[in-house]
Formats: sequence, C-alpha cells, structure tokens
Amino acid sequence: MSLASVNLVTVEPASGRRRTRLDPALAGIGAVLVLLVLAAVLAPLIAPYSPDQGNILIANAPPSPAHLLGTDAVGRDIVSRLIYGARLSLLGPALIIALATTAGVTLAISAVWIGGWYDVVVSRVLDLLFAIPGLLVAIIAVAVLGTGLIAPVLALSLAYTPYIARVLRSVALRERRLAYIESVQLAGFSGWAICLRHLLPNVMPLIRAQATLAFGAALVDLAAISYLGLGVQPPTPEWGIMVSDGQASLLNGYPLESISAGFLIVVVVVLVNLLGDRFAIRAEEAG
Repeated sequence: MSLASVNLVTVEPASGRRRTRLDPALAGIGAVLVLLVLAAVLAPLIAPYSPDQGNILIANAPPSPAHLLGTDAVGRDIVSRLIYGARLSLLGPALIIALATTAGVTLAISAVWIGGWYDVVVSRVLDLLFAIPGLLVAIIAVAVLGTGLIAPVLALSLAYTPYIARVLRSVALRERRLAYIESVQLAGFSGWAICLRHLLPNVMPLIRAQATLAFGAALVDLAAISYLGLGVQPPTPEWGIMVSDGQASLLNGYPLESISAGFLIVVVVVLVNLLGDRFAIRAEEAG
C-alpha cells in the first residue's frame, strides 16, 4: 500500500473553536490505539518471554497455554515478538509523520504568507517530490546509508511531505484571504505572530486529519521495506520482519507468525484511517 492509494481529504478549516460532544466512535478507536501504544511501551513488563529467547526443540510449536500463538521457526514466542515488535512498527511511522508534517506545515504556511517567487519555488519543489515514489526514495536511501530504521524514515518523510503540504497550502491560502487576517495585520501584529496565533490554529483540524490518514500508509510502507529486507534487520522484532520470517513456515503449514503480524498491521491501519475520517468529519462540522 502506497501513499498514492490513500484518499487524502480536504476539509474546510475551522474559523473558531467550539465545544463538541464526546464522539463514542472516536473515543473507542482512540482507546484501542492507546492500548496498543501502552503494550509497546510496557513490553518488558507484559511480554511473557524475551523476544530473542528461542528454543529449537519447540520450533513451530502450536498454540498452548505456555505460548498462546505458538512459536516461530527457531522456537521464539510469537506473542512476545508481536508485543516488542509494536515498538518499532509504531515508532517508525510516527517519526515519519512528525517529520513530514513539520516540514509540510512550515513550507505551506511560509509559502502562503510570503507569496511571490518563494511560493512558486516551493510549489515546484513539492510537485517534483510528489512525482517520486516513496519506496524508490527509501531504496536509494538504504543503498546510500545502509539498512536500519533511520534511512527509510528519512526517505519516507521526504516523500510524504508534499502530500501534506499541497493540501494544506490550498486551504491556508483561502484562510489567508479572509478579512480577519487583514484586521490583525492592521492592528500591527507581525507575520510570524499572525501565522502562529491565528492562521495555524485555524488549519489545525486539516493538519490533524491529514497526518492521521498518512500514518496508516507510512506504517504499511515501512513494513513493506522491512519485509524486503531493507529496513530493520532480524532478529529485531518488527511486524514487517515477522511477516517475512514467517513466510517459510506459512508454506510448511505454520501460518500464525505471518498471519498474526499481518493482522496487527491491518488492524492498526484500519483504526487509524477511521480515526482520520472522524477527525475530518469533526473539522467539517466545526467549519
């Protein structure tokens, strides 16, 4: 799954802050995601075994009270590896979206405010980045910097920046032309103060929706890179690696490692996309 297949939405930014009722669906989705994050953080306390603790005598063991999802090809507990694997599987996409959102917001807001030749240059650079596949950039980065987490994160952050910046720029441009911006300018506020205190808060619902939707795509792209052997390397637990490592066992009739890791990827992506949709709906209602 690539970011190009994600339906990034455009919503009208809120012109003011309004209190809204608690959304049960939003709260439920958020609660599940928080539990997954807590499980990753508390992995040393809740995982029944070390993720690297193997016993070849119980390789590919079926589910049992001692190993709820069985063991992998070298006798490591699958549940423990899933819990520990959530750390890198969630941290990597979070870093990608944090970097891409920061860069995208900075470029979009500054381009809208400064305008002129700077806006033209930023727009052309975003168009260029938009045309380059993220996975291709990641593969090149791995070839230059080596395997691991840093190279794919930096490469995908660069690739995701235009997806956030382009939509944000169009909305911020409309916001920039509203009367209240001219009013605060006449009141003597500096450009940075207006952008930080007025323009940015009013487009924040869009930023939140776009970043949330992009997180799911980043998770899948990063897992795909690990599956191809270009990201985090075995025996480090990570969901994409587990799908790859369990492929041989899957063909031999032991599917739980690949299926369980793939299932968690799908669950997180679906939940994050639903969360992003709810954020978009709330932003539209607030607008």
